[in-house]
This record gives sequence, structure tokens and C-alpha cells, in this order.
Amino acid sequence: MRTLLITFGGFVLWAACLGIARLLGGKSALSKWTPTIVFAIIWFVLAVANMWVGVARAGYSFSEEFPIFLLIFVLPVAAAVVFVKRKIL
Repeated sequence: MRTLLITFGGFVLWAACLGIARLLGGKSALSKWTPTIVFAIIWFVLAVANMWVGVARAGYSFSEEFPIFLLIFVLPVAAAVVFVKRKIL
């Protein structure tokens, strides 16, 4: 359940980045790619921090926590890239 909530938080963060970009920059293609790249960088840092908490504080091994990290990081970023690349938004 925690993994699902954190992954959902990634989608919320991406939506917030897009919303801020629309307020500041309009609706051009660049104004969708820039917040997506910024989101991916921020989300990577947050996903690594989540993995660190799982390893250092919760007692999981790196090999147990790494697949969760991949799920948490890749799912929202891949969705963001696909949506922007296919111009769905």
C-alpha cells in the first residue's frame, strides 16, 4: 500500500510541475518537456531517499529495496514521457 501511495505521489508531483509550467510558460511543446525533465530529476532524488529509508531505517537489504525503487521511479516518469511525447496532454 505504501508503494502505491508513493507512486501516486509521483503522478501528483508531475501534475504540479505541469501546472506551474502552464502558469508561467503557456502551452508550447517546450513548456511540457521542461517540467517533465525537472519532475524526473526531483522524483529521482525522492525515490532514492525513499530507498535509503528502506535500507537504512526499515532494515531491508538493497536487493530487496531496488525493485521497489524501480517501480516507484520508472512508472511515473515513463508515463510522463509517453504522455508528453504522444502529445496526449
